[in-house]
Amino acid sequence: MTTSIFVNLPSTDLDRSKAFYEALGFSINAAFTDENAACVVLGDNIYFMVLTREYLGTFTDKQIIDPKTQAQVSIALSRDSREDVDDVLAKGLAAGGSEPRPVQDYGFMYSRDLDDPDGNNLSFLFMEPAAAEMGPEAYMAEQGAGASSPA
Repeated sequence: MTTSIFVNLPSTDLDRSKAFYEALGFSINAAFTDENAACVVLGDNIYFMVLTREYLGTFTDKQIIDPKTQAQVSIALSRDSREDVDDVLAKGLAAGGSEPRPVQDYGFMYSRDLDDPDGNNLSFLFMEPAAAEMGPEAYMAEQGAGASSPA
């Protein structure tokens, strides 16, 4: 199984954030970048999703902190299928974790959140390979449905 890592980071200025990460030598994946988010490619399987604070708020019911004064990350780990997502959640729940919100099913992406016993959040997701290749809007258009991209 191959695991990709997506670290979601809040931003008050996406253009400034994109310029900063590009200056560090990283690239921006335009297929997953819009007015709410920028996908920063760190490596073959590692990405930063730089999100507006408001958009990051749609991924959690918890308060979004100011990273200048507090530490927080939201880590998303990919799985090879929807069943693999459900399997890892079952294992986490059995080990004392909790599921803080309902399943998120966007058609092209299936995601479930798991809080560890301390409240640290992990999101486990499966994305249709074609959607990862062409971007969610193009994939959903090809499927004959509109998409509202979660980034």
